[in-house]
Amino acid sequence: MIKKQITVIGSLNYDMILKVKRLPYEGETMAAEGVSMAAGGKGSNQAAQAAKLGIPTYLIGAVGNDSMGEFLIAEAKKYGIITDRIKVVEGSSGLGIVNALEDGSVHATIVRGANYQLTKEDIDKNMDLLESSGVIILQNEILPETNKYVMEIARDLDCKVILNAAPAEELDQEHLAMCDIVVVNEVEASFYCGREIKDMNSAMDAITISRELGNTWVFTLGSQGSLVASGERCEFIPSHHVKAIETTGAGDSYIGALGYALCEGMDAFDGGRFSTCCSAITVCGIGAQQSMPTLEQVKAFRASL
Repeated sequence: MIKKQITVIGSLNYDMILKVKRLPYEGETMAAEGVSMAAGGKGSNQAAQAAKLGIPTYLIGAVGNDSMGEFLIAEAKKYGIITDRIKVVEGSSGLGIVNALEDGSVHATIVRGANYQLTKEDIDKNMDLLESSGVIILQNEILPETNKYVMEIARDLDCKVILNAAPAEELDQEHLAMCDIVVVNEVEASFYCGREIKDMNSAMDAITISRELGNTWVFTLGSQGSLVASGERCEFIPSHHVKAIETTGAGDSYIGALGYALCEGMDAFDGGRFSTCCSAITVCGIGAQQSMPTLEQVKAFRASL
């Protein structure tokens, strides 16, 4: 029986989103068109999408003992994330500064803050969650040794591990192979595959890494769609044509939805199609978590295709 529970282990960031026409030049002080504050961080975003789809979703993470931390926990609760495993530590919460351009593209810088105080000991304290989860989702915004520890112990658990290997960081092939599914964008795929990925042909050539490691890889290719490879099967899943307002959180929406799909018994290919619909809805709004769809919205979107 598939365990219908997700545990996300990852980051929470207080995002300041600046609406700008372009990035400033070196030495230039430029006025933004507007600013908004939102809960972010890859861990929190991915958990929000899974929770909004209606599956029990826990977030193991850390925030600082500041007003930003209070806001991040309150926002997570608002979207249905179970937050009682988020610890509060001395110091600053994680912070993200996002420049959102008019064409929907984003340029982001993060401050790790409390996110780097999530340790292996914290994982041991929450072992009951890992044992009861059908899917564990990881990203690269917490300590690498904490992520590796989860990958190692998850081999003895009856669950699947999704690694969103972002931002790209050195990780040996042994640990990459411990993850059931690895999800990366073009930049991250280029890093892990050791070759430039600039179009569909180069992506098709590089995603053979899935056969080399014996697991499933997903290359998200922005507005083009995604490429999913598992064993000898490789399939391109095109994106849906929508009017994108802001792409912040599109990748996180895809991954949170993929976790939900696996818990519902879908494979990575059907899960990729479901997740593509979620991302399409997400980019039509401002901010990540508030723009992510509920299951009812996804069903309505798919029915309209």
